Amino acid sequence: MSGTKVCIACVEENKLRECHHENPVKELGLSHEASENSSFLHSVINMVGMLIGLGQLSMPYAVESGGWISIFLLISLGVLTTYTSHILGNCLRRNPKSKSYSDIGYSAFGRHGRLLASLFIYLEIFMALVSYTISLHDNIAAAFPATFTNLHNGSFPAAKLTAVAVAIALPSLWIRNLSSISFLSSGGILMSAVIFMSVVYTAVFGGVIDDGRIPVLRLGNIPTVSGVYLFGFGGHIVFPNLYTSMKDPSKFTKVSIVSFATATALYTALAITGAKMFGPNINPQVTLSLPKHLLVTKIALWATVLTPMTKYALEFAPLAIQLERSLPLTMSDRTKLVTRGLVGSTLLLVILALALTVPYFGYVLSLTGSLVSVTIAVILPCAFYVKICWDGMSKFTRAANVVFVVFGCVLGVLGSFDSSKLLVNKLVRVHGN
Repeated sequence: MSGTKVCIACVEENKLRECHHENPVKELGLSHEASENSSFLHSVINMVGMLIGLGQLSMPYAVESGGWISIFLLISLGVLTTYTSHILGNCLRRNPKSKSYSDIGYSAFGRHGRLLASLFIYLEIFMALVSYTISLHDNIAAAFPATFTNLHNGSFPAAKLTAVAVAIALPSLWIRNLSSISFLSSGGILMSAVIFMSVVYTAVFGGVIDDGRIPVLRLGNIPTVSGVYLFGFGGHIVFPNLYTSMKDPSKFTKVSIVSFATATALYTALAITGAKMFGPNINPQVTLSLPKHLLVTKIALWATVLTPMTKYALEFAPLAIQLERSLPLTMSDRTKLVTRGLVGSTLLLVILALALTVPYFGYVLSLTGSLVSVTIAVILPCAFYVKICWDGMSKFTRAANVVFVVFGCVLGVLGSFDSSKLLVNKLVRVHGN
């Protein structure tokens, strides 16, 4: 409620007790009670919003790279990550003191578990922000001339346009009000829906016909393709927070099933539609393959440009919260806000420089999925679950989770190696010339 004095540390830790922190945040607009009042529908919307983002852009490209049979891999990974979301809920039920992903790591393996979980959380945030910025760069380069000029050979400095867009988004990193950040997240969900509808509209009414054939299977590309697919299912770092915010946490498994089923259905439909339309000519970002003369293409391009700008503050929030907790208690709120904003702005500028240096969306997305998403969404949840709930497990459940850990490790190593090799070869070819 507006006007309620709330300590942000208590809100983030969900501590239902009297606040003993010295510097509560005023006028936050949230209360402890409100933080545990999400309905089933609200929780589903939040989880779907966490899952659907950049990953949908590359689903058609992944199908073209892996062949039609790789769609079954997409669905299988959707089922597997639904299960790992479910077992994270089981870990939270076993130890009610756990409120976050890193807390589950601590409950399983002590300080080393928390450290490992935190490392991959921040690595995922960083690499996701790099991917968002590369996407912003690629799409603004296409959207700007398509919208503002009829000259096909017009010169538009994409790097400068990207820098301007990032500069416009910078103030969002200074936002401390959690409800405002949530509003930005809602904008991201809307943009994702616009992109999906644009592709569907083009398939039905755009008159796109491609005679190119997609093979049944390209086995050699499966490791990198699995990285792209896993990137689209890697929202697990925030699922514990969603669990603790639910009015009835016992429905978390149902929320996971509905949310992942929705995301998997959308990804599958988009993958088949885009791959069938463009065949071998598909771009790693499907929006860049849409016919440039169509109005719906311009809408899709600008929706893709706006998506990263709505995501920056949300992705940065976990880092910002941890940063504020590490600052001295004697520091004033104003100084903390300035410190938070300066650190966030500096980080985003570093990410901008990296994204402009390595602007290869498909390779970076695959590397992120293979190196980080598979760890966050498959390996660690299964390892945590086996350690925390060992006594109450059947032998089959123990064996299955160990197999999932091994499967995730194999997929991660192969995918990371192949994606890194492709990325390095691309850099050598480009900069070598």
